[in-house]
Amino acid sequence: MSGDAKVTERPPAELDASEESEPEDAGEPGGTEVPSAHDLLSLPALAGVVSGIVRGQLVVHPSRESYVAVVDALRRAGFALCSDLCAVDYLRHLDREVLPGVEPERFEVVVNLTSITRAERLRIRVQVPERDPRLPTLFGVYPGTEAMEREAYDMFGIVFDGHPDMTRILMPDDWEGHPLRKDYSVGRVPVQFKEAPGPR
Repeated sequence: MSGDAKVTERPPAELDASEESEPEDAGEPGGTEVPSAHDLLSLPALAGVVSGIVRGQLVVHPSRESYVAVVDALRRAGFALCSDLCAVDYLRHLDREVLPGVEPERFEVVVNLTSITRAERLRIRVQVPERDPRLPTLFGVYPGTEAMEREAYDMFGIVFDGHPDMTRILMPDDWEGHPLRKDYSVGRVPVQFKEAPGPR
């Protein structure tokens, strides 16, 4: 891993108060207690899911099968906003460092969730194999991901099963290939000029 990134994995019991974004007695308006990082990792949907603290932020690595259930559980726990969904092509970094228990694949879908009440963000990273670049859609959990998933499909060729309109969003419908894949051939688009104006 490049730079100063430090990947650590600790079980929920080892998370201490210094890594939680809110003090223990903090709560939402109306007296509802805000869950701690320990509580998030104790959610039934996150049982057995690899997770860790990376640069002070909780990162969760669900499988493709548990992906939607994990995201939905986090939404119900207060992460009401999906800030971003994007894809990454690790074609030239297939041996990259990942947390123990995560099998690196060529593609990865990264989802950033935000909790306004907790003033906190967390990341979800899902490995997507090159031989079957598919993932269930998050449209039923966060309808705002509709355009983000279309962009990931258009640029990387990752299909989101169950998406209401899995079509291109940036490139023309008849475009061949997916331009942000690392093995996409470099080409050129001919420049078309308008006809030169005649004499005035």
